[in-house]
Amino acid sequence: MKNIVRIPFSQHGINERQICKKAQIILNALTKAGYEAYLVGGAVRDLLLGKQPKDFDIATSAHPEQIKKVLPSTRIIGRRFRLAHVHFGREFIEVATFRAPHDKSDKGLVSNDGRIIHDNVYGTIAEDALRRDFTINALFYDLSTGEILDFVDGMQDIEQRQLRLIGDPSRRYREDPVRMLRAIRFMAKLGFSLEPETKSPIRELSPLLSTIAPARLFDESLKLFHSGYAVLTFSLLRKYLLFSCLFPLTEQSLKEEESGLFLNLVMSALNNTDKRIQGNKPVNPAFLFAVMLWHQVKKGEIMYREMGNPELQSMHMAASDILTCQVKSVAIPRRFSNITREIWTMQGRFQFKACRRALNFIENKRFRAAYDFMCLRASSGEPLEEDCEWWTLFQSLSSEDQLTMCNAASPQKYKRSGRRRRRK
Repeated sequence: MKNIVRIPFSQHGINERQICKKAQIILNALTKAGYEAYLVGGAVRDLLLGKQPKDFDIATSAHPEQIKKVLPSTRIIGRRFRLAHVHFGREFIEVATFRAPHDKSDKGLVSNDGRIIHDNVYGTIAEDALRRDFTINALFYDLSTGEILDFVDGMQDIEQRQLRLIGDPSRRYREDPVRMLRAIRFMAKLGFSLEPETKSPIRELSPLLSTIAPARLFDESLKLFHSGYAVLTFSLLRKYLLFSCLFPLTEQSLKEEESGLFLNLVMSALNNTDKRIQGNKPVNPAFLFAVMLWHQVKKGEIMYREMGNPELQSMHMAASDILTCQVKSVAIPRRFSNITREIWTMQGRFQFKACRRALNFIENKRFRAAYDFMCLRASSGEPLEEDCEWWTLFQSLSSEDQLTMCNAASPQKYKRSGRRRRRK
C-alpha cells in the first residue's frame, strides 16, 4: 500500500458547515473519548463533487460496545457485519468500526467461492481503507484538522472521474457480487467511467448475483431504479449482463417481443420515474414491477383464457405464476406485490363505462395507479388512446357531467326480457 496522503482544506474545499451537526456530535464525542473517528465514504465523495450527501457515515477505532458506552443512544445491529446506529429521535447516523483483512476465525468467515459470510475482524484505519470497495469511497475526513486522508489514490480517481476497485477486481466481486450493481449505480449517478480492470470481469461474474438473497436484491433494485437515473441504469445493466439476473422474465420479454411496444413501455416508465424523483415526487416500487412483468403476465392471461377460464380469473392466475417466478430473483414484499397485482387486474375495468361501474371505479384506492398504468400503455403504442382520453376527461368533470358522459358512452338500457315464470 502507498503512503497516506493528507489533503488540506485549501486543496479540497470541504467546509465544516457542510457536515451534518449530528455527525459532528458523534465525531467530537468519540475523539474526546480517545478514539479515532472520521467521516467516510459517500459523504466525503459527494461533498468533493459538490453534491449534497444523503448519509453521513462514520468510521472509528471504537468497537460497537465502546461506541454505545460513549453514546448511550446507540443500537448495535447486524451479525454478518456489526454496526452501531447512533439515534437522534427517529433519525440515526451509522458508525462502523475499522475493519481488517479476514482471518480464519468465525468473525471473518469466507465461503468456498470467496463470498464474505462474517465481517467482524477489526483493524486500523489503513486496513479499513483497503477493505472498502471503490477508491472514491475510501476517503476519510478528519473534522479536527480539516484534512482528507487518502490511502488508495481516491482523490486522483475523483479528478479523473473513474471508478476503480481496491485490490483484485475478480476477488472483490466474488467477496460480494452486489459490488457489480454498485458499480453500475455509481456510473449512472456520478457520470463516472469504469477503470478497465474493474470493468473486465463483470460480464463473466454476473451469474454470481444468483447467490445473493432475493430480499437484498430488492433493496438494491430500488437503489438502482429509484435514484433519478433509471433510464441510464437500465441501459448499463443490460450492457453488462446484470439486468437478466434481477429481472429474467423481463429480459426474456425484451428478446422475444418483436413489435417494440414492451420496450417502449419500460423506457416510458423509467423516464417518468426519473422525472418524478428529480421533481421530489413519490414513487411506488409496485409500479416498477407492474411494468417490468406486464408482457409475461399478459401472455399468461391469454393462455389461461384460451383454456376456457374467465378474463379476471385468467389474469389472477397469470399474476400468481409470474410473481412466484420473479421472487426467486428479486423478492417483492407482499405490501408491494399486492398493489402490483391490483394494477394488473384492474386494467380490464377501463372498458366498462356504465354509470354505476365507472363511478365506483374512480373511488377505488388503486384507481390512480391503474389509470396511470393504462395511460402509460397507451403512450407506448397500445391501442388504448380513446380509453385514456375518456377516463382523463371523466375525472375532471362534475358529478352531473359525469352522468351525462356515462350515458353517452352506454346509451343502451338493458332490461330483463320475457315474462316472469308464475309460481306454481
